[in-house]
Amino acid sequence: MSSPSPTRTRVVVIGAGPAGLTVANLLRGAGVDCVVLEAESREFIERRPRAGFIEEWAVRALARHGLADRLLERAETQAQFEFRFAGERHLMRTAQLSGSRHFVYPQPLLVTDLVAAYADDAGGDIRFGVREVRLHDVDGERPAVTYRDPVTGERQRIECELIAGCDGARGVSRAAIPAGRTVLTRHDHGVSWLALLAEAPPSAEGVVFGIHESGLGAHMARSPEITRYYLQVEPGERAESWSHARIWDALRTRLAASGAPPLAEGPLVEKVVLDMHNYVVEPMAYGRLYLAGDSAHLVAPIAAKGMNLAINDALLLAQALIAHVQGDGSGLAGYSQACLRRVWQYLEFSQWLSEVLHGASSGDRFRAGTAAARLRRLLGSRPAAEAFAGLYIGEEADL
Repeated sequence: MSSPSPTRTRVVVIGAGPAGLTVANLLRGAGVDCVVLEAESREFIERRPRAGFIEEWAVRALARHGLADRLLERAETQAQFEFRFAGERHLMRTAQLSGSRHFVYPQPLLVTDLVAAYADDAGGDIRFGVREVRLHDVDGERPAVTYRDPVTGERQRIECELIAGCDGARGVSRAAIPAGRTVLTRHDHGVSWLALLAEAPPSAEGVVFGIHESGLGAHMARSPEITRYYLQVEPGERAESWSHARIWDALRTRLAASGAPPLAEGPLVEKVVLDMHNYVVEPMAYGRLYLAGDSAHLVAPIAAKGMNLAINDALLLAQALIAHVQGDGSGLAGYSQACLRRVWQYLEFSQWLSEVLHGASSGDRFRAGTAAARLRRLLGSRPAAEAFAGLYIGEEADL
């Protein structure tokens, strides 16, 4: 049986996460034809647990394109966080120091909004559940993407001018780049975090980092009913080895401080071990394929930067793609370099914060001592605190 005739579009977007959906919405808004391909179902991507912090510059950028109405209506904002160590609480008033806030809006809600804006409101072409996606001739004049239709089982072919690879670390986009055409740089923090979602109200206003010799404990308010917790664990540990009682005992120990309210305990609906590592792909482009989000870089959740970098990539890529269609290719030529400036800045900040958070439990007196010195400087110097807050909240200017 012969395959159906190929269809044609300007841009194929692979992956319906924050990066891919932001690109698709901006292209659709500018009248640039595109097709989005997503391996999972719509229901799955709208429920998949992911990041929850969006920096204010990113919210304003989405709002300028009409993509933040529900976010602005529903999201909580956070203006401060606290360090807890040596039995004491230390507030960092980040909004006061930087002039900006974090928006708390779980990624599934943002994805739901972006899918609705693209598919339901604008009538954009998005194809869920596609299988066996392949990229063809990405370094030539006639690139194409093929996939197997989940209903008919037939191979479909979409010819295009450009491809936006937004399908994450395990997606097909990055794998389509021949060996030796990009450089992958990786850094391992040497620790893992046990990521937890508790059906329990937050026990503090926002983020709490508990720095303790037995390991980090972290609290992050998600909603009035849900709290995100993290526990530092040894690399290679299994989530199953942490019982309900053991988890709450560790959280109480690591988040203890004078005057702190008791933790509100509840059922744990998610329990997974995350290795704390980063990677960067340079350049973030090959031929007519342009990577965005986790396809191009991964930042450990230490500083909550991943979704914000994905949005930054998407905004830059969409702008460059639109300009290319209008006859200006300079944006695509400079796309990778423009993205990587912010990527490397956020990676450096994540590494710096990792040393602060994990130094006390490292078993290394030098690392513990320098981490304590960083904390003292941060808490005792207004210029140091302002510089920290600007990076923690996320700076508007091009980094």
